[in-house]
Amino acid sequence: MSNRENAIHYVKNNYINFESTLVELVKIPSISTSPIHQKDIRSAAEYIQTLLLKIGIQETKILETSGHPVVYGSYVTQQKDAPTVLIYGHYDVQPVDPLELWTTEPFQPVIKNDRMFGRGASDMKGQIVASLSAVEAVIQTGKSPVNFKFIIEGEEEIGSPHLHEVLETQAVLFKNDVILNPDAGMISPSIPTIVYGLRGLAYFELKIFGPDHDLHSGLFGGVVHNPAIVLSELISGMHDKDGVITLPGFYDEVLSLSIDEREKLSRLPITEEDIRKQTGVKELWGERGYSHIERTGSRPTLDVNGLLSGFIGEGSKTVIPAWAMAKISMRLVPNQDPEHVHQQLIQYLTENMPSTVSWDLKKFAGGIASMANTSHPGVIALEKALEKEWGTKPIYKREGGSIPVVAEMQKHLGSDSILTGFGLPEDNIHSPNEKLHLPTWRKGILALVHFFYEFAGENENK
Repeated sequence: MSNRENAIHYVKNNYINFESTLVELVKIPSISTSPIHQKDIRSAAEYIQTLLLKIGIQETKILETSGHPVVYGSYVTQQKDAPTVLIYGHYDVQPVDPLELWTTEPFQPVIKNDRMFGRGASDMKGQIVASLSAVEAVIQTGKSPVNFKFIIEGEEEIGSPHLHEVLETQAVLFKNDVILNPDAGMISPSIPTIVYGLRGLAYFELKIFGPDHDLHSGLFGGVVHNPAIVLSELISGMHDKDGVITLPGFYDEVLSLSIDEREKLSRLPITEEDIRKQTGVKELWGERGYSHIERTGSRPTLDVNGLLSGFIGEGSKTVIPAWAMAKISMRLVPNQDPEHVHQQLIQYLTENMPSTVSWDLKKFAGGIASMANTSHPGVIALEKALEKEWGTKPIYKREGGSIPVVAEMQKHLGSDSILTGFGLPEDNIHSPNEKLHLPTWRKGILALVHFFYEFAGENENK
């Protein structure tokens, strides 16, 4: 058998071992935004380093940052003039709230109906283990067709604020010919997907302050301006009746969709009914004049991710709250700058804030949108690899989510990323009952094996 065939055979004989590895990784509650999980973050990084050593990666190290650590790995093949694939991943996960909506324990993975349930099973510990499993199969069964490098961080879920530290200071360490980023996903189990566009992100916390303590609403209602009402009115005014964002100058830098791209996007097999089924909503909403597919990945958004004010327990308590808070995020499209959006939000608040209250705005994560070169040799190799495993050509789509590291690595390393992944829309990432469809995941491992050989230009018989 050829090296490729040996690697494929290895994968098929080791699915149980790969799943066991994923179970152990999902058990680690590596929530990057939570101070109480700092030890778990470190444990996850160390576990990843152990996995790299176990599968045969020759050099590994944990790179410290001002935030959470980055895991590095390097493997040099015996093949002369082999290209280098840098594999990106993140071991951190989102919080599990609201816990009461989980039907299983978030960090005690359970497999049922061909799905593994647990926080991070899909986003993206499952994708990390899929990549490691494919690499293991390649290097354990013959001469690898490519060199491998790894950069696996612990801050993607909070915007990768410190990854630039290692990218700037150790760029030579990460030199590569292509970056494989499996942090995207598929449209369905039967339709392999390559993502060629990602939206950027700007994330803020807005606080409105009124009285210096909660007040009796009977004594002070109608006299003291309620911060919760002020906040609600401000948020309401951030969109007009057509779903258009009203921040001053918000669309000035937005790159418009070409007629050709709108036509291509219209052919994607994603219907409004598909989205209604995935989300459970009665009907869709959004910016007038654009299709649901265009709104999802090609138009900017402004959303409230959380609200807090006053009494939120069971029963009643008649108070005017002393303050109100909202978490606000914008998904950005090409040409939009997170800092410009920050200034636009400040201008909106300054112009619309009543004099009866005071306010504070904090900026958190930020990152620009990115677009991939679909004619890159890595993209072409990935298309061939996915087609070999799925028996159909992959579709190309723009993703609504954000992966700030894609633009960061292009900036500091000068390398293009190719984006795929084997999670599905119904995986409930960032939500209770996150899960991973194991049959799709297993096919993904095989596709990655094919990708490494395709990128090196090796045929089936070598």
